[in-house]
Amino acid sequence: MTTLRADALLFDNDGTLLSSLDSVTRSWTAWAHEHGVTHERFTSIELHGRPAVEIIRDLLPAPRVPAALARIEEIELEDVPHGGVVPLPGTREFLHGLPADRWAVVTSASRRLAEARLALVGLTATTLIAADDITRGKPDPEPYLLAAKALGVDPARCVVFEDAPAGLRSGRAAGMRTVALATTLPAHELDADLVVPDLSALSAQVTPDGIVVSPRI
Repeated sequence: MTTLRADALLFDNDGTLLSSLDSVTRSWTAWAHEHGVTHERFTSIELHGRPAVEIIRDLLPAPRVPAALARIEEIELEDVPHGGVVPLPGTREFLHGLPADRWAVVTSASRRLAEARLALVGLTATTLIAADDITRGKPDPEPYLLAAKALGVDPARCVVFEDAPAGLRSGRAAGMRTVALATTLPAHELDADLVVPDLSALSAQVTPDGIVVSPRI
């Protein structure tokens, strides 16, 4: 049974703290239709856990990227109130009691979109690293390294919580330990120090020496 000790916990948002799959599917389907991207082309690239700008760069010529990026953010923001954004099991319970300066959200979404989704489910992150803050998205380590820096914590003393292979690779590349949540992909497709169904399978205990993350018995 794996127990992880850390000074800070870093969470992906979509697929980790909350589910936005229905909203994301509606939004990107509409966007692809507007921009003439076929289903076959869209599904041929790595999608989950990557910033929208990098996905769009893989799909469209460079001159079209800025307008297309602005459009997908507009579509996703408009879709937030229409259902399909809900907290995942265990999210509220796991975050409850964590000191605000000991955890962060690290998302591939834009800041406006991430804040809108978090607000809808009643969550607020004091520290949020979003697509607006980075030059290289997951699986590059930059997003998680920025979060550790913002919290003033040694990266080696951070634990990353992710549901996407790109995010898990990002955390490992940053020198952090990783917890994979099988909320989007089956457990056997996830490579991490610890793999669990969702946050309801874990507990977090705050101690004078840091935070202890362990499976619930």
